[in-house]
Amino acid sequence: MKQPAVYILTNMKNSVLYLGVTSNLPQRIYQHREKLVEGFSARYNLTKLVYFELYDDLENAITREKRMKEWHRQWKVNLIEKSNPNWRDLYPEIL
Repeated sequence: MKQPAVYILTNMKNSVLYLGVTSNLPQRIYQHREKLVEGFSARYNLTKLVYFELYDDLENAITREKRMKEWHRQWKVNLIEKSNPNWRDLYPEIL
């Protein structure tokens, strides 16, 4: 599924949020889940995909990610809960 996407990951307690952008969502989430890339998501065990948006154009996805990174945490929580009120792991849905 090579398609630009913005996504939000969290840990099992939903206490930390990570916002990212990618051109291949299944591959990137797999990398996070398997901790194949060192960094913030590996350090805080952010393996649960709770939100994503798909785009036709990578530039639009990058612009959206940059805007969302400026948001307050509660705005991100509201966005997640609008489409995923139980904070389910959406990874199986993107495979």
